[in-house]
Amino acid sequence: MSDLLTASGAVPIVGNIDLAEIAWWSFVGFFIALIFYLRREDRREGYPVEDAATGIVDTPGGPLSTAEPKEFRLPHGRGSKFAPNNDRDTQTIKGERTFRSPGAPYVPTGNPFEDGLGPAAWANRDKLPDITAHGENRIVPNAMATEISVSKRDPNPVGMTVVGADGAAAGKVAEIWVDRAEHVIRYLEIAIDGGTNVLAPMPMAKVHKGRGFIEIDALKAAQFAGAPRISTPGQITRYEEERIMAYFGGGYLYADAERQEPLV
Repeated sequence: MSDLLTASGAVPIVGNIDLAEIAWWSFVGFFIALIFYLRREDRREGYPVEDAATGIVDTPGGPLSTAEPKEFRLPHGRGSKFAPNNDRDTQTIKGERTFRSPGAPYVPTGNPFEDGLGPAAWANRDKLPDITAHGENRIVPNAMATEISVSKRDPNPVGMTVVGADGAAAGKVAEIWVDRAEHVIRYLEIAIDGGTNVLAPMPMAKVHKGRGFIEIDALKAAQFAGAPRISTPGQITRYEEERIMAYFGGGYLYADAERQEPLV
């Protein structure tokens, strides 16, 4: 008891604890709480996960690893979304494993451009068009965005012939679709044989300025006709964008059998 007494006989309240130690333990407590908060928040989408071998949904975890449902209010009268909502994608995968082992790659069993595997994978995005901060459709044909034009220093893709990976002509560019927010070309509207038009991603196109044609080597010329169509003229939804990008992206692997073989 005498060890606890000071020279004046009083009992110390804080002992050897100082402000630096208080600040340190406060930081440690805050950091631990921050980790739990971040781990809860990053589980709003995609959780609980599925077992890679059996497909069985894992347990969602306890309150320290599961976020409480939160309402996200969408702009321009598009309602609200809640996450997490345990709304799992029940889409059937049209593919089979190359061998029975966890982590084994899948191969398509039907149309590889539509089965949603590998580079042709797509997500069920909202069937609504992307919009600008002012509520206008963001990606539209250039005819609907008169404030945007192709620079005179660059070739205008409209009217150019589009060739595929096999060097054959797939059609001609009838229109360009531009991004009102970023002022870039997002899609080429290609008029193909049969009187139909398809949209092709501009990032996958190579404009040969001196030769006057556009090359899209993701697909062969005949495969352009199978590209997903838009349902509303002059408007493209996020879901349709996802499907178009997946179709052309899948072509880099599935357009030709030789592309599916190892390089070595």
